[in-house]
Amino acid sequence: MDKEERNELLMIARKSIEDAFKGIALEEFEDDARRNGAFVTLRKGSSLRGCIGYIIGLCGLKRQIALLARDAAFSDYRFPPLSESELPLCTIEISVLTEPEEIAGPDEFIPGRDGIILTAQGRRAVFLPQVADETGWSREEMLSALSEKAGLESDAWKDKGAVFMTFQAEVFSEDDL
Repeated sequence: MDKEERNELLMIARKSIEDAFKGIALEEFEDDARRNGAFVTLRKGSSLRGCIGYIIGLCGLKRQIALLARDAAFSDYRFPPLSESELPLCTIEISVLTEPEEIAGPDEFIPGRDGIILTAQGRRAVFLPQVADETGWSREEMLSALSEKAGLESDAWKDKGAVFMTFQAEVFSEDDL
């Protein structure tokens, strides 16, 4: 994705949130053939303020980014809805994902390069590739935290029935502009 496409997606995300504060309906976009999974992350300073995404694309990428930006701002259950006064203090980051692929086991997961999806005991959780760099966790620490994120014991990733998938992401933010 070139710089112009990245900038356009970042502008779509910010405008979508601004429009929501004004009561403006989600903008319609021409059908975008790109159906990548994506996440939109909001950061207030160095703190996470919201992050919502889809592993598999549900619609054209531009529309998906607009939807996810609003969800990250107003529907991340971990945070209260974003206030209009907070928006200028937030930086938007977008992760555009490759299609997930199943791997044979956790040893094939490379922290920092790969995002990881764990499915175990009927539960599922995901970490984006950048989580490894942001936390400094080792592979084992990441997998333990991922198990806990799924609502499981920290060693659930070691279960025989655990299934792992990895993906990569093109990550860019307003800080890159």
